[in-house]
Amino acid sequence: MTAELVRGQNHPLSQARLEIRISAGTPIVAVAALGDDNGRIHGEEWVAHPGAPAQPGLEVPRQAAADHRLAVDLDAVPEAVHRVSVLLALPVGGTGPVRFGAVAAPFVAVTGLDGAEVASYTITGLEAESAVVALELYRRQGAWKVRAVGQGYAGGLAELLADQQLSQAHQLAAGINDAVSQGLARSVQAPPPRTADGDRSRQAAAPALGPDQGGTAPQPGPVPPVSPYGGQTPGGPGQPAPQQPPYPGSAPDPDAVTQPSAPTAGGPIDYSHPRRQNAAPPPPPPTAPPAAPGQPARPVAGDATGWSMEERLYNQVWGMFEDLARTTAAYRSAVDFAESRMDKELEQVLSDPRSRIGGQGDAAREAARSRHAQLVAQAREALDRDLAQLAAEADVVEPALPPAYARWDNPAWHAYRVPMEIPMALRLGDLHLPEADRIRIPMLVRLPLERGLWIDSGPAGSSDGSFTDSHAMSRLAMETAVAHAARLLAVYPAGEFTVHVIDPAGSGAQPLVPLVQTGVLAAPPAIGAAGVADVLGRLTQRVDLVQMAVRGGAADSLPPGFDTSQQLLIVNDFPHGFDDRAVNQLRYLADEGPAFGVHLMMVADREQSSGYGPLLDPLWRSLLRLTPVADDHLADPWVGHAWTYEPSLVPPGSHILQQVLSQVATARTKFT
Repeated sequence: MTAELVRGQNHPLSQARLEIRISAGTPIVAVAALGDDNGRIHGEEWVAHPGAPAQPGLEVPRQAAADHRLAVDLDAVPEAVHRVSVLLALPVGGTGPVRFGAVAAPFVAVTGLDGAEVASYTITGLEAESAVVALELYRRQGAWKVRAVGQGYAGGLAELLADQQLSQAHQLAAGINDAVSQGLARSVQAPPPRTADGDRSRQAAAPALGPDQGGTAPQPGPVPPVSPYGGQTPGGPGQPAPQQPPYPGSAPDPDAVTQPSAPTAGGPIDYSHPRRQNAAPPPPPPTAPPAAPGQPARPVAGDATGWSMEERLYNQVWGMFEDLARTTAAYRSAVDFAESRMDKELEQVLSDPRSRIGGQGDAAREAARSRHAQLVAQAREALDRDLAQLAAEADVVEPALPPAYARWDNPAWHAYRVPMEIPMALRLGDLHLPEADRIRIPMLVRLPLERGLWIDSGPAGSSDGSFTDSHAMSRLAMETAVAHAARLLAVYPAGEFTVHVIDPAGSGAQPLVPLVQTGVLAAPPAIGAAGVADVLGRLTQRVDLVQMAVRGGAADSLPPGFDTSQQLLIVNDFPHGFDDRAVNQLRYLADEGPAFGVHLMMVADREQSSGYGPLLDPLWRSLLRLTPVADDHLADPWVGHAWTYEPSLVPPGSHILQQVLSQVATARTKFT
């Protein structure tokens, strides 16, 4: 599995012989440098470049090109080498671009000799820089790792090599540029494409790409190709969807194999079926005018790929989440790099007794702090630019969200109507990071729920430093559970979602009023040990019946009148009123229920259930923990962030919850 790195992230290497593949979209120069444990390059013989393409354990290309392959043998590098840096630079003196900000972001991948990717890194955030340290392979405690660096230099290779403490930096940079210029002068340009009639046989022999293959179908005359979706042809610009289960396209046409399309007169043969639709989602239609040159693109709601507006908005929200994660990770990495560099420079100053005191030492320390402040300021400037674009996108996307994705204060709820089909996902709250407190990313989970929810009612401090007592937390936790349950009821079609409540001590009576008064519950909340046993017994039996029917291939043999809707069980004040049998049934529902239409929502304090010992640990691990107050407890293993979660609650004094639930109850009456 490939590790997609962000700036500052590292990944272990399990093999010594590697290839480093580079793709930049424009000719660039690739250089590899060896460094000691302090990162210092001892001399020109420690650098592999187009003028000297082979060094111990390294081999680089001789010319500038858009795609490169570097060979690295970590077992063959000298013992004094602890770091191998991959350096990229734009050629000087030519007609090409002079800064990385004018070209596509370079992509670097570390692969094995078989071509399998180990780690990859897209170098984003470059502007005026013309040289960059892309990756470094470094030795730590006898093992090698790869780290994404992405440190750019506006002064080109000379400044980059000088920063690596190479004394002959300017002479070596000039030699590399001269070798590249000679290589370009000897290169032969590609021949122009043949358009004469003599090449017509070649065109007819190769199948043309039709609309279903990422190309455009040939049309007679000057008429431009038309996409079957009325917009641009597939493969156009569009935000990529996050990692998620793909949505299948239309079913294949049964005639696709037996009926080839007729050839178009005067052009190549089109082998695609005329009625086959695209396998990939269509790109979004261009709904906003292009931005002025030099200005960021204007954000548009639904500006992502997808078959419907709902799917486009879902993909756009996930794209915003990924963009915020990336830009924040890049900023934090840049700050860490600036601090480590300042510490290293200060350590070098203090290591020499002659420079510890006096004007020389003070000047060196001041220079180190000044460079640190400059790097941090540059990183903050890049972060603020990205955050401004994300904030503008959030301001456009939030009002356009459908009820399932919208906050309770969104006007979409005032135009609510009971839906006819289940949406893709559901909003459970908002996510944000401390560097971008203004930007709120909707936390969307796919439907049907794949795991239960745990609303933590334990005492905890909120993200703003305030604390809430245990009684208030229990009430807030139950209000949060009611808001989530009401949203689930509202986004499902009438009669396709049923809610049960277990409230053994009756402590949740006040927060449960909206569900009870509107009559959307399957039955009044169960109280006491007898009520707990009754509800758990019925739901456990339901899971058993559906499980046996599905596994036996007889899903149509369920008893007459069997409720096939999705079931949600809200458990308040656990473990009050639960004996050992009830606890085992609860664990069974948490493990087996989601696959067979029974979902669990626990409102509990984990500390209060510690009396059961480790028996309930698997239960808590199987549930998604949410909090009734803002708390930074959601870990992101992708980039290592701790996201602050805020629940989606009804604004104080609003009656929207009762209005929505009343419509649900009315639609359910008509349905039955």
